[in-house]
Amino acid sequence: MGTNGTFVGNNKVWQRGMAKNITFIVTKDCQLACKYCYLVGKNSKERMPWEVAKQAIDYILDQEDEMREESVVWDFIGGEPFLEIELIDRICDYLKTEMFRREHHWFNSYRLSFSTNGINFHTDRVQRFIAKNRSHLSIGITIDGTERKHDLNRIYKGDGRGSYADVVRNIPLWLSLFPGAGTKVTISSADIPYIKESVLHLYSLGIREVNINCVFEDVWQPGDDRRFEEQLTLLADAIIDGGLYSDHACSFFSEHLGKPLDPELQNQNWCGAGRMLAVDAEGNFYPCTRFAQYSLRSKQAWVIGNVRDGIDRNKLRPFLTLDRCTQSPRRCIDCEVAEGCAWCQGENYDAADTPTIYQRSTAICLMHKARVRANNYYWNRLYRKLEQEGEREAFEAARPKSNPLTC
Repeated sequence: MGTNGTFVGNNKVWQRGMAKNITFIVTKDCQLACKYCYLVGKNSKERMPWEVAKQAIDYILDQEDEMREESVVWDFIGGEPFLEIELIDRICDYLKTEMFRREHHWFNSYRLSFSTNGINFHTDRVQRFIAKNRSHLSIGITIDGTERKHDLNRIYKGDGRGSYADVVRNIPLWLSLFPGAGTKVTISSADIPYIKESVLHLYSLGIREVNINCVFEDVWQPGDDRRFEEQLTLLADAIIDGGLYSDHACSFFSEHLGKPLDPELQNQNWCGAGRMLAVDAEGNFYPCTRFAQYSLRSKQAWVIGNVRDGIDRNKLRPFLTLDRCTQSPRRCIDCEVAEGCAWCQGENYDAADTPTIYQRSTAICLMHKARVRANNYYWNRLYRKLEQEGEREAFEAARPKSNPLTC
C-alpha cells in the first residue's frame, strides 16, 4: 500500500478518483468503554444478522448505475468489528463473489477497511482473515500513546482497567503485516498534558504516521487552548531537534493549515456525509454512521432508507447540498486561519438548536487556533533549520504532494 492509502498492483493505482465509502455496523458491542467515545448507545444485543448484510449488499450492487465512483471502500465498524469476524468473513466472501459474478466495475477496485482497538488482532480467526484478504486490506489499530495517556480513557467496560498492555503487545505483529500503517489518537481535555510524550512514544514503537485529532464535542475547559499550544510547541521542538521529520508524520503539523479561505475555491463540505452510506443491524441506511441512534446524544437517528425499500432520495437530498457556506457562521467564513478547521456533520446535527444539519458546531474553535499557532512555529523553525543546513530543496522534493487534511 502506498503512503497515501492507495494500493498499487500491475502498474495500476488502485484508486484514481473518489471512492464510495460503505460502512457495515456489524455490532454495537465493544470490550472497552472509552471515556471520549461518541458512541453513546453501545450494547451487546444489536448484532447484524447475515440476512441483513446480504440484503444490503444485493441492494448496493444493484445500484451500479447510481453509484458510479470508480472504487469502493467496504468499511466495518462496531463497537469493535473483530468481535464479529466470522460474519465479516462471510460478508467479504459474498462481496467478492458477487462483484465478480456481476462483472461489477468495483471488482478488483475495492478496499476492506477496519479501525480496531487491537485487542483481538493476534487471534487465529483474525489472522486467517488477514491472510485471506491481505491484498485489499487496510487495518488501523487505535493506541493513544503512552500507557498513562492510553489508560486514562481507553478502559475495559465493567472493571475499568486500562487496555494498553493488551493493545501494545499486538503492535509488532500489526506493523509486520502493515509496515506503513498509521494509528489514530484522540485528544480530549484531560489528556492534553500527555500529547508530546505520547506521539514520541508511538514513534518509538515503530509507528511512523500518527493521525491525531481533538474531539469535536464541547468538552473543552478554559485554558485548554494554551495548554494545547504548549504541548504542540514542545512536540515540534522534539521532532525537529531529533530529525524525526524526515521519516515520521504527525497530522497536527500541516502546511495546508491556517490560511484565509477563498469561498469560491474552498466551499466544499469537510466530510462525505450523504455521499457515504452506512447500514446497521436492522437494515437501516444512514448518510454516515454518526447519524445512527447509538451515535447521538440528543437527536433522533436520521434514516435515509433501508435494505427492503432502498434509499429515499428526498431524505438524502439535504446532505448533497451541504458546503462550507451553507452551514458556517460568518465569523468562520471570514476567519483569517480558517483553512484546515474541521467539523463533524453528525456532531453539527447533534449539537444544533434544532434538528438541522445546517448549523456548524464551533466547539473546537480555540483549539484550532492554538493548533495553527503551533503549526506556524513548527514550519518556521523547520525551514530555518533546513535552509541553514542546505537541505530544504531535497526535503520538499521527497515529501508527499497530497493534502493530508482529510476527515
